[in-house]
Amino acid sequence: MKHIKKSVLLWYSPAEMYRLVTDIREYPKFLPWCQKAEVLEEAETSMTGRLHLAYAGVRHAFTTRNTHVPDSSVTVELVDGPFSVLHGIWRFVPLQAPEPGQKACKVEFELKYVFSNLAFEMLLSPVFDRIANTFVDSFVKRAEQVYGPR
Repeated sequence: MKHIKKSVLLWYSPAEMYRLVTDIREYPKFLPWCQKAEVLEEAETSMTGRLHLAYAGVRHAFTTRNTHVPDSSVTVELVDGPFSVLHGIWRFVPLQAPEPGQKACKVEFELKYVFSNLAFEMLLSPVFDRIANTFVDSFVKRAEQVYGPR
């Protein structure tokens, strides 16, 4: 099982980062590997979405069911795709900013995954490993684009 765990301290609020992560319709605009993103079902505290990846000549799609705790966390569970296991969690932890009016948070991202067979492992693992390892950095860059550098 592959296990990715990353965290970063940012001058953005938990609410701001939560909005970026839960707005999967925008993913193709800033995730270079994301060709298309579809919302299949949406409720107040959950969403089912399908991401179509296209990277380094590899094309594949997978669907996840995401459970939201507003401004706090997003839990990602596999619905279908080339994995036998895909489980992730985003956490948005508020931090005390040094000056009044400043916003800050710690973003934590954890992802565990296993491909469903050796063929997918050989084909997709190098691509998905790269994607998973740059996921947090991509959202940090997106925060700067949307909210401005801080």
